[in-house]
Amino acid sequence: ALLHSLAVTEQRAGFKAWTLLLSICAFSLCLLGTFLVRSGVLVSVHAFASDPARGMFILAFMVLVTGGSLLLFAVRGHRVRSRVNNALWSRESLLLGNNVLLMAAMLVVLLGTLLPLVHKQLGLGSISVGEPFFNTMFTWLMVPFALLLGVGPLVRWGRDRPRNIRKLLLTALVSTLVLSVLLPWLLEDKIIAMT
Repeated sequence: ALLHSLAVTEQRAGFKAWTLLLSICAFSLCLLGTFLVRSGVLVSVHAFASDPARGMFILAFMVLVTGGSLLLFAVRGHRVRSRVNNALWSRESLLLGNNVLLMAAMLVVLLGTLLPLVHKQLGLGSISVGEPFFNTMFTWLMVPFALLLGVGPLVRWGRDRPRNIRKLLLTALVSTLVLSVLLPWLLEDKIIAMT
């Protein structure tokens, strides 16, 4: 999502505040991941010997950096806001749609990771969020994401009309359908060998 926002900021000087907020979010989530696996809160192959002092240091650093960044954003964020109006059928709008879907996917991963920990800390017992949860949630998020991802590069910056890319979309759709049938048929032996 951050890379998509950076593209809009670079090309059209839009999404400035959103890009800044995504940067803060990305770094904060890196710190959260470090805290979870290095403090021993989450069992992981990356976890070392449980050291509560290290965990508290990482937690304090995460709170300080994230809190300070969000405070600065709240106080001075109005200075970086862009006043660009985006047309509904533009590359910027499609990238914004992709950003929303990617942020929803991030929230699903965060929920799936933290829910068992919170559930256990509240004394409600032990639960497990497994593969079926993630597969179900990501299917609903990634199908529209893939569609927007396929259409986005074909649409112009600023404003475009759907009829301008109709021929390109039709060619892409026919190619996709042909390859979807042809490749499994041609590679059947290799697919069976991999399973």
